[in-house]
Amino acid sequence: MTKKTSAPKRATANAPESRSRRTPEASPSAPTTEGLEDALRALELGLDKKGLEPVLLDVRQLCSFCNYQLVLSGRSDRQVDAIADGIEAGLKQEGLRPIGAEAARSSGQWALLDYGDFVVHVFLHSAREHYDLEGLWNDAPRIAIDVPPDARIPLDEQYESSLVS
Repeated sequence: MTKKTSAPKRATANAPESRSRRTPEASPSAPTTEGLEDALRALELGLDKKGLEPVLLDVRQLCSFCNYQLVLSGRSDRQVDAIADGIEAGLKQEGLRPIGAEAARSSGQWALLDYGDFVVHVFLHSAREHYDLEGLWNDAPRIAIDVPPDARIPLDEQYESSLVS
């Protein structure tokens, strides 16, 4: 009886080597930054729709399903949906479509857009405080981003919405 050996699998034309549409120019030993440019563009689009308290997390060393996670808040159910829709539409115009969109998009509490190398979470601010995604990814370095003053929630309003339930 002879033992069959199979040749190593190679990437085919139909199987992408990366889930991102852009390829970084980095040496094989350097950590990949795939998705960072697109995540920063998603941030701009979210801020255009008045997204609040944005945080960009570098999760490359902590998870296997993406490199970056962008977290934003909205003040109302409608604003959460508008922020997510604005990001999706803006990136679609640039040729980038989400792999998936999940969660309670119809209720406006939370929206998730999965672009492969980065994931966008848009929360109603009180839901964001409740689920504390940033606490879950506490070990993830934060990417320094410029946050305009109008994208900040005053301290006296941050916990007010979670008390009114």
